[in-house]
Parts: sequence; C-alpha cells; structure tokens
Amino acid sequence: MPNWNEILDEIKKAGSTYDIIRRKYLEILHQLTGRNIIIYYSGWLQKKGLPDVGINDDDKTGFMTTINKLDFSTGLDIVLHTPGGEMAATESLVDYIRKIFGTNIRAIIPQLALSAGTMIACACESIIMGKQSSLGPIDPLLDGKPAHGIIEEFRTAYEEIKEDPNKIPLWQPIIANYDPTLIGECMKAVKWANNMVAEWLSSGMFKKYRDKNQRIGRIIKELADHSLTLSHARHLSAEQCRSIGLRIEKMEENKELQDAVLSLHHTCLHTLSATNAYKIIENHLGTAYIKQAQIVPIRG
Repeated sequence: MPNWNEILDEIKKAGSTYDIIRRKYLEILHQLTGRNIIIYYSGWLQKKGLPDVGINDDDKTGFMTTINKLDFSTGLDIVLHTPGGEMAATESLVDYIRKIFGTNIRAIIPQLALSAGTMIACACESIIMGKQSSLGPIDPLLDGKPAHGIIEEFRTAYEEIKEDPNKIPLWQPIIANYDPTLIGECMKAVKWANNMVAEWLSSGMFKKYRDKNQRIGRIIKELADHSLTLSHARHLSAEQCRSIGLRIEKMEENKELQDAVLSLHHTCLHTLSATNAYKIIENHLGTAYIKQAQIVPIRG
C-alpha cells in the first residue's frame, strides 16, 4: 500500500477537478481520432493585460514536454485557441513540430486562432473548423501596428505629396513619428511572414497539387494584404477560409468529432476562467505545461 508521501504525489499528479475533467475530454478526442492530441490554449480573453499570453519562445518548452513519449507514427492534431504572438517563435515552433511529425499534422480550431495562430494552421495538412471558428489575417505587427498598414500609409503620403507639395505640412507630423528604419523593417516583416507561410503551404497542405503556386498566391494575398483584410483583428469564418483556397474540414460533418472538440474547448475555457492558469499546453496522456498568473492580494 502507498505511504503518506506517495498518496500526496498521486493527488498532485491527478491535479484539480478542472484538470481531471479536461483530461477526460482530451482522452475522448484521442480515442475518436486515433491521433496524438495537443491542446494549445491561451487565456487572453479571460485574463486581459498579461504580457505573455501570445505565442513566444517559452512555448517550445511546453511542446517539448508534451511531445515526449508520444507515438510519432500516428500524426498530430493541434487544438488551437490563441490571439497569435511572436513571428520568430512561431517559425521556430513549427520547425520543431515538423521535424518530429513531418507534415502529418492537422489544426483544430474550436473558436479562434488569429495572426500567428493562423500561420500555424497554414503549416498543417488541413484545418478543422466549425461555424463558430475563425482564423485571421497574417500581416505582421510592429509595436502593435500593422506593418502593411504603415507601408500603405507611407506610400499614400508619398503619392499625395508628389502630386501636391502643399500637402507636406499635413503629412509632416505623421511621418515625423516614424523611426528612420521603420518602413524598411515593415517591408522585411511582411516579406518574412509571406515567405514563411507560402513555404509551409507548399511543403504541407498543397505539396501534391500541380497548381499549388497559384493556390498559395491567392491565399497569401487574401490573408496578408492589409488593404483587403482591412483590419489585423478581422475574424475569417470557415466558409471564407475555404473560399480563398485553404483545405478546410467542416466540423459539423462529423457530429461525434464536433461534440468531442467543443466539449474539450469548454473544459479549457472553464479552466482558464476559474483558475490562475493563463496558458495550457497538454497532450491526451495528461502531460501538461501550464502557466499560471500570480495573484497578489492588495490590502487597503
């Protein structure tokens, strides 16, 4: 029989009630698909203002932890719920996951996978979305501002001043706020994002398509051109994503899968709402990497 310390270890391993219920639905989804499942959930909607709710380099530790001891031959389904994050960290994370699973990866989007989250989805062979699911534009942000939008504004200023030099006083205070290298950095960021996603689509989702260059060109234009998407925060539905050429699997076409995904999604949101957790990376075996916010009491 286990002693006091061993019982305590068992209790800690089992986790809270939220952990137990969440892992129950992770296992249900795994049994249904026969594939490895990793959830990547951010609590940016529940815990506003935290600095690292987005994709960052620390997330690789979470994926290393949860990928360890999986059966790599059965592929990977990543359940994504994220506002996006750092482009360099996203590139490094996709590179790591692909080195292990190749392109046998699906993205499952129960609700939102925006910006860099959309980039990760584009690195997969297909994307499972429901009527409630959304991806987003992939145009990069610099200091919270759309790089493509800054370039667009600068070009507008150039054309208007070229046509009418009297507009210089109108544009001068705006352009004066730009750092000397800002436009160049914006152009590099846009090129980096576009090339990265195009390469992932070429080697993954459309690797067997003869007309892949045309398909990818349209997708990049629709997802990356700020003049078309109009806002970096725009939500693109499953139908919109399918219409631009992405390989979208409709969640509603498999009722069992839909129920399993949404039940898991709800347990994750309950965890993020009711506990200190603000980021969850966890596999179907119950191995988890959970980041928690420190609650500091304020005395009056």
